[in-house]
Amino acid sequence: MTHKRTAHIISHTHWDREWYLPYEKHHVLLVKLMDTLLHTLDTDPNFKSFYLDGQTIILEDYLQVRPENRERLERYIKEGRIPIGPWYILQDAFLTSSEANLRNLQIGHQDASRYGTIAKVGYFPDTFGNIGQAPQILRQAGIDNAVFGRGVKPTGFNNTVADSDYESSFSELIWEGPDGSRVLGVLFANWYCNGMEVPVDEASAKEYWERKLAEAEKYAATDQLLFMNGCDHQPIQQDLSAALAAARELFPDTEFIHSNFQDYLASVNASLTRELSVVKGELRSQRTDGWSTLVNTASARVYLKQMNQLGQAMLEKVAEPLATLAYSLGQEYPHHLFTYAWKTLMQNHPHDSICGCSVDEVHREMVTRFDKSRHIAEAIIDDSKKTIADSVDTSVFGQYGEDALPLVVFNTTGWKRSGVVAVELDVARIYFRDGVPLDEMNQKMYAIDIAGRSLVNRDGAAIAHTVVDLGLQFGYDLPDDKFRQPYMSRRVRLTFEAAEVPALGLAAYAWVREAEPAGQPSASLAAGTHALENEWLRIDVENDGSFNLTDKRSGQMYRGLGVYENTGDIGNEYMYKQPDGEQTWTTKGLSASIRLTENTEYRAAIEIVQEWAVPASADEQFEIEKREAVYFPNRKSQRTAHTVPLTIRTEIALTRSGQAVEWKSSFNNQAKDHRVRVLFPTDLATAVHHADSIFEIAKRDNEPAAEWVNPSNAQHQQAFVDVSGELAGLTVANLGLHEYEVLRDGRNTIAITLLRSVAELGDWGVFPTPEAQCLGEQSFSLSIIPHNGDGTASGSYAAAYQFQVPWTVSQTGVHEGTFASTVSAFDWEGSSLAFSSLKVNEQSGDLMLRWYNMKPAVTELKLTAGEAAPDLGYAYKSDVLEQSGELLAGQGQSFYQVPVGPCEILTLGVKLK
Repeated sequence: MTHKRTAHIISHTHWDREWYLPYEKHHVLLVKLMDTLLHTLDTDPNFKSFYLDGQTIILEDYLQVRPENRERLERYIKEGRIPIGPWYILQDAFLTSSEANLRNLQIGHQDASRYGTIAKVGYFPDTFGNIGQAPQILRQAGIDNAVFGRGVKPTGFNNTVADSDYESSFSELIWEGPDGSRVLGVLFANWYCNGMEVPVDEASAKEYWERKLAEAEKYAATDQLLFMNGCDHQPIQQDLSAALAAARELFPDTEFIHSNFQDYLASVNASLTRELSVVKGELRSQRTDGWSTLVNTASARVYLKQMNQLGQAMLEKVAEPLATLAYSLGQEYPHHLFTYAWKTLMQNHPHDSICGCSVDEVHREMVTRFDKSRHIAEAIIDDSKKTIADSVDTSVFGQYGEDALPLVVFNTTGWKRSGVVAVELDVARIYFRDGVPLDEMNQKMYAIDIAGRSLVNRDGAAIAHTVVDLGLQFGYDLPDDKFRQPYMSRRVRLTFEAAEVPALGLAAYAWVREAEPAGQPSASLAAGTHALENEWLRIDVENDGSFNLTDKRSGQMYRGLGVYENTGDIGNEYMYKQPDGEQTWTTKGLSASIRLTENTEYRAAIEIVQEWAVPASADEQFEIEKREAVYFPNRKSQRTAHTVPLTIRTEIALTRSGQAVEWKSSFNNQAKDHRVRVLFPTDLATAVHHADSIFEIAKRDNEPAAEWVNPSNAQHQQAFVDVSGELAGLTVANLGLHEYEVLRDGRNTIAITLLRSVAELGDWGVFPTPEAQCLGEQSFSLSIIPHNGDGTASGSYAAAYQFQVPWTVSQTGVHEGTFASTVSAFDWEGSSLAFSSLKVNEQSGDLMLRWYNMKPAVTELKLTAGEAAPDLGYAYKSDVLEQSGELLAGQGQSFYQVPVGPCEILTLGVKLK
């Protein structure tokens, strides 16, 4: 008997939660779709299953409006007719942090498990490129496959598929991560709509299936053919059973199955006889013409990326570790609040949301969600830091009298840290409950003498600092056991350099009236009005505002840093397009105003002001091309000759202990249809560079592949990009600036995109987005870190990660406590390891710690409980879902030694006694 080919028809809808319509309009459509789905499952037993796009948030959104349908929905999920998970949302992996990618997987599994089933499908239908560590993350989560639509074969305008050479021989392939993890990859070679709207009538069905079967067989490695019955927001095909019955009559040589991913993937694995191509690492459409990678979503609406960076850092790098320390003191770990905060933040992480490629209404709502999530994180931080600070032994400061004002500085990063911190202290308070008349209360606060005080560390050494008198301030407490307690206070702001605060730890200081006088002032960090210098670095500012950076340790000089570049942009929210033949504008040679604005013992800063003017917008032809939906690479418009001011203020600063240049920039953008970048020439000889990605330091070629024709070769980054030679390197770290390019200019210049102003959504229609022009005040922060050529061993990458994390400071009183005045929760060693997170597992109550290996070589982790850690029971190796695993050797000892594989993501669980 001749073996039949099998057509697997998988019904689904790809649900962009918000995109070319605002969220609530999509929401209405979702409710209609789900109502129809339940009706279809009720009435058609042959409608076997419907895949809910791999994201459990659809269930939340539907039940918010239709809570009465929960029981029906649960029944079909448990019967396997609605497979759900594994994600909470379908995120853009490159623009969300490593931990956010894992929280998405963890919360998706958590939500799906409540229904008793989790679809173990590595589902990335429309992710704008796929991260290199996806195979390892999936494998650790018990998923052995990845189903995706982009990154290997190009997709063009309106998701049309172009024929060209690509990395895999078939639509099935082996995808290998940098650690060696492998999954079966299935590429939507004919997109995820290749089985939509199947005809019922004979003539149409015959033509449809002859074409569709041939298209699928063109790429498939087996006779198991995949047809995705649905598309973006596609309604349910209610007559699918009849359509498949007609297909079976017409094509007896083909077995038509209303299938699901579990059965389809099992059939593919059972039918494989051909050798599949092995595709390694990132899938960023490197082997294409470069026009449809969608990479420039990394610079669309940069303000969203900046808010997201802060929101992620506050949750994963501050709130979680502080709440863990407070948990070790007996405070409840607020899992419910973290889940709510993460879900609220992740509602901004779908690819059409965080990418900034939706209509304006979508992105207005995102700003509110960012604020809401951050406010929850801040509330958790406030509770946690107070609990911890009140448990720090500050009794040593009692020797300075009753009005000593202790404060605790927290370092929630994974490495020892020094840096400038600021804290507001209440010198005194009078509560309204005391019955003092308001006028008298205010007079008493004004009368407080704040002169003659010193800042000291726990050893009594005076610390250089500056004081700003904030005067009279209203405040209030919100006690757990009584009504709010308002007060008036006299408040000051202290700024100083905290030195070598332990990793995952704290250090106590106090502002006191009686102390040893400070020693001799240190040498000034300002070498005139145009230069800054400390033990390691020297900065010389040129008349045009560019600067030269000398690494005094090696003598390496980097020349001409900080020049601004401006070009037109007649692309859209997805892709950048410079007008043909346009000459690039730069600030090179433009006279700048330069002045020294800060010169303290611990920090000095130079302000650079450049009065620039740039073209106001694209010309009138651009308006015609947008209305006519001219494909953006084919546009011929130029920029207008009319200019508008672009006054750029740059601050370059150096701290006493800093081994990096602090760089900040701001301007009021009144130009449209343009891009602004800042340039850092490295003049280092190398054909490759490195960029921080998701649990990976990705190694990328400076020159694109031969197929690449797009003049721009912009790429994604997370925390930093690095260009290194044999003996020197330059790392540029950012806060929410996710787009860079290493220019092919003979100097290996690092170009960081600060702003991209565009006028339309792009993609499949005409959708004006005037707010994507990003008019108004803009500000940006970078850290420029020279090193010896090895970003890992030199500590440059660790410094770049620390740059992402704000300091936390808390005022407290003079008291004894559980924690010493300088203490850490855990001490660890491990060459090439990067610390990622410290949190508490909700199911087990165990402490979870995560690292990843930045290099493709074996290393070892040595973990020791610090003085701030609670009594430890035992430790075990976990995974990205933070499940209990193999016990570590050496139980009962004071430390653990754990081998870590090349590029491995390592999670350890620590059980408390």
